[in-house]
Parts: sequence; structure tokens; C-alpha cells
Amino acid sequence: MSRVTLIVLDSVGVGALPDAAAFGDEGVFTLGHVKEYAEKNMGGFRVPNLRALGLYNIDGLGLEGVDAPRANYGKCREFAPAKDTTTGHFEMSGLLVEKPNKIFLDGFPRRITDELEKRIGVGVIGNYLASGTEIIQVLGEEHMRTGRPIIYTSADSLMQIAMHEQIIPLERQYEICRIARELLMGDDTVSRIICRPFVGSPETGFTRTENRKDFSIDPPGKTVLEYLKDAGRDVIAVGKIEDIFNNVGITEVDHTRNNREGIASTLKYLERDFDGLLFVNLVDFDMLYGHRNNARGYAEALEYFDEKLPEILALLKEDDILLITADHGCDPTTKGTDHTREYIPLLVYGPRLKSGVNLHVRGTFADIAATVADRFDIHDFPAGTSFLPEVTP
Repeated sequence: MSRVTLIVLDSVGVGALPDAAAFGDEGVFTLGHVKEYAEKNMGGFRVPNLRALGLYNIDGLGLEGVDAPRANYGKCREFAPAKDTTTGHFEMSGLLVEKPNKIFLDGFPRRITDELEKRIGVGVIGNYLASGTEIIQVLGEEHMRTGRPIIYTSADSLMQIAMHEQIIPLERQYEICRIARELLMGDDTVSRIICRPFVGSPETGFTRTENRKDFSIDPPGKTVLEYLKDAGRDVIAVGKIEDIFNNVGITEVDHTRNNREGIASTLKYLERDFDGLLFVNLVDFDMLYGHRNNARGYAEALEYFDEKLPEILALLKEDDILLITADHGCDPTTKGTDHTREYIPLLVYGPRLKSGVNLHVRGTFADIAATVADRFDIHDFPAGTSFLPEVTP
């Protein structure tokens, strides 16, 4: 039995990529700015276990590392000219996407909205670049009065559709999003349609619920997940991994809705035997705090993960490998609410691996996939460079 656990701390970027200015992201640094905020406003930033693994030792962070990191450490540059969840996860699974899917910064053209309205039998409102928590406050009352779904976009390749759970039942909400998914394909393909259910009233305000559901596209090539599944290995998806990969290459799912559930599920799976990959996305950093410019919440979420990290480490078997990374940045201290173009951290730990190896800057997120493939004797993996030889005694 061989086990690799890959935990994605969604949006915990570690500094601006060289081309960040082209994305409007010059000077971003999710981890560093959250740390600065916490030290200034919260009496400190307490992540001793991540620091002990070597998080602060990563090249170029300018943070005070430890003398003898327990893990191996580095950071990854994104190959794809993008900063969205789907592209980031596809790349870390071994797909090098040269041309990202379409982004509709100015809203969707009439040819798309007219066809969507025709297919769902009702008009839509909104259709502009917006923060999801703000647009429901602006248009929530009109939505309740008219029954028209709220559509909006962002700097990512997606359409988001917000609907009140008492106005449009959840199953109908999901059906509307499936129709939008079918529509936004071909020349108009976006990475995801995101259903954003909410509740509340004009008097009390509106709040998004945890009944979000993503409608993605199939990966545009064979990922390491499919290689593992084809080889008879387990590929266990925790959190929104199932949605991101459209369930392709996955053998088991636990669709957790938040960090606490995701961490609890990770511990549950590590307590049992499996043979393959446990792929975890912890979404709260991005969904609840990065996009809402909530640096305090972001810091507290990182501290909570750090608090639970010893429990994860304690459940690792002798031959296990733990990888901790991210998929992009989402600096909560910036003026905007979109993802930020950043390096992602890379921590590599295993009871039988070396420790303290500086993996420096990896040329692509796909080095993660190449390493996972290497661990399971999948040879000639088509993308990335395995760092397994560098950390194996």
C-alpha cells in the first residue's frame, strides 16, 4: 500500500510571479501580507507547525525560517498565463494549458444571455464584474421579486449564478447551472459555472450558503489522476476536487463544504488503508476570506490548519508522502477581490524522506504531478520534473 496526500490550501500564494504586473497584481503576497496583518492587528501570527516544516524557508519570501526544517520546501511557478482554480489544479495534475479558457470581464454578450434566458425560461439580471457577496445585497430584492437569476463574472474564467434558496429550489438552481454549462462550451468555453445559493431578506441582508456547486469541464488531457485510476490505484477527492476535475480520474469522493469538514475528512482517510492519492482542497482561505478581503479570517484559518497539522502528521505511515501546496493567490489586503498571480508553496514531508532539502523554484506546478507519478512507478510522465529523487535518501 502506497499513499500520497496532496493538500491544496486554496489561494495561499507566496509572492508575485514575475509577470504579475500584467495581471494587475504587482506586489501581491498572500501569505506575507496576511502575516503582516496578523502581527499588526491580532497580536501575532501563530503557525509554528508550518514554519517548522519549512514554509518560511522558501526562497525569496524574506521570512524568518528555521535552522532545520522537518520537511523539504520550495515554490512553483505557474506555466499557464492564468490565475484561476481550474487551471491551477489542472497544471498540478500534469496538464500544461497554453491557452486558458475565456474570461468575460465586461459581462456576457447578448448572444449568450439571450440564449440562456431562452433555455431556462426566465430573464437574468446583473451580468457584470462583481464581488459575489456584494452583488446579492444590490440585486437580492429584485431577484426575489422577479425570480430572475443573478449572473456575474470575475477575472477568472467562469460564470457565477446566484439564486435565493426560497425563490428557486436548489435542484432547479443546479439544473439552471447545468444548462449554462452546456451553453458555455466551444468558442465560449469557461472553466466553471458556479452555483451560488443564498438566503436572507432585504431587511436582514443576504448571506451565501454552503450549498455551492461547481460545474466544470473535463480536463483537456490525461491527468495523473487518470494514470493512477487506470493503474488500479485509489484517487480520493476531498472538497471541491470532484467538481474541478468533473469527476474524471476519481474513484471516491467526500464533497466537504469547508475547511473544518475537509480537515476532518483528511484525518478520517488517513486513519484507514488506501493505495493511491488523497487529493484535498481546503476552500475557505479563498472563498470566505481572500475574495472578501478578510485578512483576519484568512489568518485565523491558517492558524486553525496549523493547529490540526500535527494530527495529520501523526497519521502518516512510514512510506507515506505529504504534499502541501496551493493553486494561486488571493491576497486579501489588495483593493480587488479577485485571485492574484503568485507562486505557490511546496512542502514535501515523509517519515522516510530526507528533510531540509531546498527544492528552490520549480518551473511549473506540473512537477507535483510528475512526482506523484514517480512515486507510483508511472514512468515517462509527459509533463513536469519529479523532485522525488532529490528528497529520497
